[in-house]
Amino acid sequence: MHNNAKTLVISNEASRNLAVKVAGELQLPLTDLETRTFADGERYHAFPHDISGMDIIIIGATHNDSSHQELIDLITGSRYWNARTVNVVVPYLGYSTMERAKPESGEIPKGVTRTRQIFRARPNFVAFTDLHSEAVLHAHAGEVRTRHIWTEKAALEKVKSLGIEDIVLVSPDFGFSKRVARMASILNCPHTAADKDRYDADQTIVGQISGVVRGKTAVVCDDMIRTGGSMLQTVDRCYEAGARDVSVMSTHLVLAGDARKKFKERGISRIIGADTFPGIESDDLCDLYSVSSLMADELRRFMPSLNG
Repeated sequence: MHNNAKTLVISNEASRNLAVKVAGELQLPLTDLETRTFADGERYHAFPHDISGMDIIIIGATHNDSSHQELIDLITGSRYWNARTVNVVVPYLGYSTMERAKPESGEIPKGVTRTRQIFRARPNFVAFTDLHSEAVLHAHAGEVRTRHIWTEKAALEKVKSLGIEDIVLVSPDFGFSKRVARMASILNCPHTAADKDRYDADQTIVGQISGVVRGKTAVVCDDMIRTGGSMLQTVDRCYEAGARDVSVMSTHLVLAGDARKKFKERGISRIIGADTFPGIESDDLCDLYSVSSLMADELRRFMPSLNG
């Protein structure tokens, strides 16, 4: 058994529920920091005991500015109080779709610049979950070990447990089609991709879908659902191509604005997703699977101390 006294699992407020599961997988308790909010909105954090010489594990999504800053504070605080190592898992990386700027646009590629802020806080290890682009993995000078946690294993186990027959996996664009093809090979089912064109930050047009979905259950797959625009268009194209039924699967269920309402109005009764985005839980629409075991496995690979 590993030395519990030398490893501390903490999280930012947003990812506490997931951190409890990861800690359980590692047979460690989740340690809550002392926190409070001052009258002017500033936040206080303190470790409950001396962490000098300890291995710190931090679980922290960065879906908004507050959670991003809290993660930075936890990393730098661990360094300030002389932690031996600082090991970070980011369930959901905010601004992950903004990993590059168009030439001469003046845009700030916040997917890269904010990830650099995480790296510059000097963690030893950072793992990201189902990134929109792996470009952010390289937004450092080589001093940080990075990993990309792919969730296909947990996602496909979830799909198999649902007993859906005559499945065709569908990608809403060709950029995601390689991953969909990989999942389809594991499920031993056909797959296809739509032709998506983005003409604004949150605006897309989805073209036709192959007739391979005719008479079958199409499962539209993507890495995240933000407003649901391209997913819903893909759902429509699947029905137009003769699909008997359509389900939706995505790792990160952001579901911004009235996305949930739009999916229900389209007749979608189930959205399969991971427990990576803060605040999303299983309910009458969302059917979640947990990625906690995948995160724990990745931490064990990088931290030999967790293996005894």
